[in-house]
Amino acid sequence: MEIKQYQIILVNLEPAIGSEIKKTRPCVVISPDEMNNHLRTVVIAPMTTSSKNYPTRVEIRHENKAGWIILDQIRTIDKHRIIKDLGKLSRAEIRELKAVLKETYVD
Repeated sequence: MEIKQYQIILVNLEPAIGSEIKKTRPCVVISPDEMNNHLRTVVIAPMTTSSKNYPTRVEIRHENKAGWIILDQIRTIDKHRIIKDLGKLSRAEIRELKAVLKETYVD
């Protein structure tokens, strides 16, 4: 499977330790295509359907459900954890994701 930045993928995040996000869940690919094409790992941000409105979380709609991208739980995973493709973020969601990433990690 070709992995693209801003793609939504289903990922098995087990085993998790402590406060790490657990279970098999949708995640957004954060790493750029250049990395995704050449490495056996990808950088992802997990998603959840239940969240408070934290400044490190981006609200999106996927498959007609409200969800949150959890940017305070970014992690690198091996591609073997990926189960299947679930779609892609909209352009507006990508803009919001980039803004929150920049605000959280760059500025």
